[in-house]
Amino acid sequence: MNPFQQRDLKYIWHPCSQMKDYESFPPIVIVRGKGAYLYDIDGKRYLDAVSSWWVNLFGHSNDRISGAIKRQAEELEHVIFANFTHPAAVDLAEGLVGIVPAGLSKVFFADNGSSAVEAALKMSFHYHQQTGQPQKTKFAAVTDAYHGETLGALSMGDLDLYSKIYKPLLLNTLRVRGPDCYRCPYGKDRQTCDTECFEAMETTVAAHADELCAVLIEPLVQCAAGMKIYPPGYLKKLRDLCTRHHIHFIADEIAVGFGRTGKMFACEHAGVRPDLLCLSKGITGGYLPLSVVMTTDEIYDAFYADYTELKAFLHSHSYTGNALACAAAVESLNIFRSENVLQRNEVKARMMAQKVEVLFQGHPYLGEYRQLGMIGALELVADPKTKTPFDWKRRVGYNIYKKALERGVLLRPLGNVIYFMPPYVVEEEDIDFMVQTAFHSVNAYFNGKD
Repeated sequence: MNPFQQRDLKYIWHPCSQMKDYESFPPIVIVRGKGAYLYDIDGKRYLDAVSSWWVNLFGHSNDRISGAIKRQAEELEHVIFANFTHPAAVDLAEGLVGIVPAGLSKVFFADNGSSAVEAALKMSFHYHQQTGQPQKTKFAAVTDAYHGETLGALSMGDLDLYSKIYKPLLLNTLRVRGPDCYRCPYGKDRQTCDTECFEAMETTVAAHADELCAVLIEPLVQCAAGMKIYPPGYLKKLRDLCTRHHIHFIADEIAVGFGRTGKMFACEHAGVRPDLLCLSKGITGGYLPLSVVMTTDEIYDAFYADYTELKAFLHSHSYTGNALACAAAVESLNIFRSENVLQRNEVKARMMAQKVEVLFQGHPYLGEYRQLGMIGALELVADPKTKTPFDWKRRVGYNIYKKALERGVLLRPLGNVIYFMPPYVVEEEDIDFMVQTAFHSVNAYFNGKD
């Protein structure tokens, strides 16, 4: 164990970790990154196949984003955002309004995904209180949802790993059985079905419309649940249902926004516009914390009044609209425009799918490979015929993750799901290395080899 690892274990409490594991598997000390690769203190490199928790879009130490932050830092690092503004925030807000579904015309700044979800929930609730609907006090979300780990956001989630212990503190969310295409109870296929699973949402909303503020959902991909992919038709039906019952449709595109699904935003696959859109993660290209909630003039106008009417949305944090983060995000949008990113990603996504098919077809422990855009996921099961999952105590994904690290690829798992979400700068040789390493690491684990 090197001195940095020793000091780390003495002082740092890492997220999403059982710290006792670190005694036998200490944290890898990364000293630099470039492109799709990270380099540790000993000079070993790792392909960042998970984009450092899904935030990195254009590679580590991207010259354009680094330069934009440097220029901004030499002019203004931060300023109070109440009654003040700055050019980077204005440019970013204008740029976002220009690319999101039409009608999302106002931008509210926060600093991370959970905060964006919290703000959206409060905004929806507050809107109904100020428009003569005080009985609307509840929210609905689907099974296996993940929306963050602050208490309001955690209330909307449905993954016991994160929320079970905190249930006495959480909001009373209406939980609706959501889409589960791999284990579809209707025996349908996500490519051809009529989203029969939506009947559960239809029933719940119809029964509780008078008390519902909003439905919150991750469009098309439930990421933390194992990259569970469902069809766009579900979102079309949800948009219509919310409109009919006068409740808000909140889209949590924190993980899937900014090109991950093949379009700039996942809602575009369904041709729908949410009432509130939460964005974060890739917004700054992976450089700095930033999030936004985008909403409509209708919702904005419910808070617009003379100061004495006390209708303002009093939600803030000290670093709201941080100039450095905004500058990074502006340059990230510039890269999308100037480098034809989405079109180039179409080619890379096909490469990824083809390479997985060649190597993993007929694998005895592969239940399903699913992919949407630059998100791919291998669900490993004990029996593909019955779709029986492995016992979580076996830690299948975690052990494969360690074997992949030995081979130089960062493939942090989601339970028994090994997924690919690489930066958009990967080339064919990187994709080949990523998929080959996943294949060999899976086989090494199941064959009991190092």
